[in-house]
Amino acid sequence: MPKARAIPADHKPFAGLPVQMVTVGDSSEQIAVHVAGRLGPGHLPVICVPGYNRNMADYADFVRLGGQLLPDTTPIVLVDPKGRGRSSDRPKAEDYTSIRDAADLVEITRALAIERAIFVGQGYGGQVLMALGADRPSLLAGTILIDAGPVSDSRGLVRLRTTLNELTGVRGEASLRPMLRRMTAADYPEAPEPVLETLAVRTHFVDKRGRLQPLFDPALIRLLEPFGLDDVLVAQWQLFDALGPAPLMMMRTQLTHQLRRETFEEMMRRRRDAEAF
Repeated sequence: MPKARAIPADHKPFAGLPVQMVTVGDSSEQIAVHVAGRLGPGHLPVICVPGYNRNMADYADFVRLGGQLLPDTTPIVLVDPKGRGRSSDRPKAEDYTSIRDAADLVEITRALAIERAIFVGQGYGGQVLMALGADRPSLLAGTILIDAGPVSDSRGLVRLRTTLNELTGVRGEASLRPMLRRMTAADYPEAPEPVLETLAVRTHFVDKRGRLQPLFDPALIRLLEPFGLDDVLVAQWQLFDALGPAPLMMMRTQLTHQLRRETFEEMMRRRRDAEAF
């Protein structure tokens, strides 16, 4: 039986992102989906998949800006993979894999009657899309990868694990928010204080006892334990190459700890037709 995580109904990052719950797998397992715009024939949707422990709140600004910049007929779909945000947790930690999350995306598109879509994936979300491309290439009308490639940087995994472990058990709102802002500022050194505050509360909330609680299954932290700074992870280039039939955009941010520069350069070499930033 999936564990139930308590999430405050008034959590600010979820404001304006109402969801419908779609049953995927066991009848007790549900995935939270937000649809902006109207799905239907002739409307090519954009489906956004967040990073490893992240949730759809990371795409809230994209929904707002997309509504202004994209054609009126473009629906935007945000998904919380299982174990993240408002979706159910998986019964077993070992079931958290990109292959299973890709299979869940297939079920989501069936439930929403989506035949093809442009998919956006950040970090781990991009790896889910590569697995999706290998399994159901006909679903992909295009793919956008943000700090995502066929191999994760072990240094980024260790840094993520360390950060999440440091946040575990911290209490007292007066010290929590400055701590979250300080950690966020390392990745966004030029961001103003209000932006850092917004970013900091997308993956955690402070409960009634003043303790910091994750908006994801804590099992995701434990799955990072085996990784070391010097580990060399095996690249899954066959999954990246599975994105070949559809247009591709790739983005690597300057301060990312998720995607090594040399990996990104090899991605550009393999996909010379792709837009790369």
